[in-house]
Amino acid sequence: MSFIRTLRDRPFILFTLILLVKGALAWFVVFSDGPSWATLITEIPFFWVVFCIIEWFATKRKFLYYMIVNLLLTVLYFAVLMYYKYYGIIVTYHALGQAGKVTQVGESTYSLLDPYYLLIFVDIIVFGIFMLRPKTIRKLKNIGMKRANRRMLLGGFVLSLVLCIFNIWPNHASMNENKKAEGMGILNYEVYTIFADSTQQEDLIDKKDITQPAIDQLKGISEPSAPAYFGADKGKNLIIIQMESFQNFLIGLKIDGQEITPNVNKLAAENYHYDNFYTSVGAGTTSDAEFVVNTSMYVPQHEPATQVFVDKALPSLPKLTTANGYNNATFHTNDVTFWNRKELYSALGWQKYYDKSFYGDDDHVAFSASDEVLYQKTLPKLEEMDQVDKPFYAMIISQSAHHPFNIPERKYKMQLPERYEGTLVGDYIRSQNYADYALGQFIDQLKSSGLWDDSVILFYGDHQGLSLYALSQKEKDMMKDMLGREYGYTDMFNIPLILHAPGVTTSPKKLEQTGGQIDILPTVSNLLGFSLQNQIHFGEDLFNQKTNLLPMRHFLPTGSFINDTSVFLPGIEYEDGINYSVIDNSELQDGSTKDQYDRALELLNMSDSYVKQLPEKDQ
Repeated sequence: MSFIRTLRDRPFILFTLILLVKGALAWFVVFSDGPSWATLITEIPFFWVVFCIIEWFATKRKFLYYMIVNLLLTVLYFAVLMYYKYYGIIVTYHALGQAGKVTQVGESTYSLLDPYYLLIFVDIIVFGIFMLRPKTIRKLKNIGMKRANRRMLLGGFVLSLVLCIFNIWPNHASMNENKKAEGMGILNYEVYTIFADSTQQEDLIDKKDITQPAIDQLKGISEPSAPAYFGADKGKNLIIIQMESFQNFLIGLKIDGQEITPNVNKLAAENYHYDNFYTSVGAGTTSDAEFVVNTSMYVPQHEPATQVFVDKALPSLPKLTTANGYNNATFHTNDVTFWNRKELYSALGWQKYYDKSFYGDDDHVAFSASDEVLYQKTLPKLEEMDQVDKPFYAMIISQSAHHPFNIPERKYKMQLPERYEGTLVGDYIRSQNYADYALGQFIDQLKSSGLWDDSVILFYGDHQGLSLYALSQKEKDMMKDMLGREYGYTDMFNIPLILHAPGVTTSPKKLEQTGGQIDILPTVSNLLGFSLQNQIHFGEDLFNQKTNLLPMRHFLPTGSFINDTSVFLPGIEYEDGINYSVIDNSELQDGSTKDQYDRALELLNMSDSYVKQLPEKDQ
């Protein structure tokens, strides 16, 4: 009892111990080696810098100030835990601008919550209960009334600040954000990012130096003088179907003899299936996929493209189709204001968009009307567009298979084995089975309407569904049983691209060349005979290139990229990075080069520089 009273009367020590436990929990979740002596050396000096300030200035209500600091740092640690569970990187102040999205995707957010994370708030709840008693409040007011020794405080403050600087400075040059945070300490890293971003000058590449030959050189390719299949489907409609959270491993996969995605399996078997194809999204996930596919540019580093790039006059696939005599429209059952899509669509040059106001909220699944409603109401609009004496470009975005994949029972289309019930893997499989069912109906309708034979149609996944960071060990074991190997980075980012092009895909093929969402614009432009001579693009035409370099900007540390053989993740620098085989996710000794690493970073800088120097869009 006397020990507890001693701690209560010395909040400096009490809250150091409390926050150290919380810091250790965050380290346990985020860093592979978990908490260690480094946790003490990196986290405690930050606490003490703040506590010394409280001790210096506060006399009355000192305990209250400690509690406020405790609450703020607890919320920050909790945000680190939750953000890492989905994105696999350390949250920074940039993500706070997206806090409003949490309420709109609440179920998805809460599904990431491991119950033991809530232990981080236990002390706050206990303090809150005691604070309801007036007698307790009077006692707490008197704690710390006596001023601490100023010399000791000043010495402690200076020593702690110096330790913080010594933790930060040796690690500031690391490209890998997670390694940087581990070396600096989580709280030091959070403060460092604020100061670094506010003092760092933007190193933009001069617009005159951003040319297509310069981009191609960084990509390691050269444009052919007479590209194969140019205009092979000239005058055909273009339909792009973005499949929510669809990963490539689903294709051909069976559970207890049941096909999970029989309709997509058939699509892949009867058309061109790019098997080594990858997502390029960032913090904006689905909306970022729309941006990348329609611009062939990389997403920004920290925020969604819909937040920072939509005030620009973006060169885009909708504008390109318009210039070549097409009508165009995009279709999504969610509200157009979500992810700021209204501004995105304006920047991309869509002539029309159809959102929740068109589809309604009947047959609700995930955020809005189901995929069945999406396809049923979209088809008549496509038929209307087809009646006009112009070809059309339509982009259709599904959403029923959205994380956390809790579709209503009325939508179950398969019998899920008992061992998968109540798991994220099982819910993912069942939701993708339903999405496949709805897509199968739509494909049949496209064929019966005649649109199938008169259109170039692409199907691709927007981003990963099963985040490696969110899976429990039990779920990772399930994935290993299904795949016959460990589920890893390669699997997580590998999405399918299935292409139906009447002028080309008459004989089905499974293609192993590396590609990404950023390559869709130049690939379809070649098929439809659109010249890109005056349009900057960072992707490549998959029909005329055999090698690729795909910088990764989110869900992995900065400096990560995908090449023809591996997914590369940097360590503190390139030399201590790791290569994972694109074939089986095993570690490779020689899967990449320093030159590719440097070129990948330069590609991202060139894309950012290009977009930021574009003129403002017309309002």
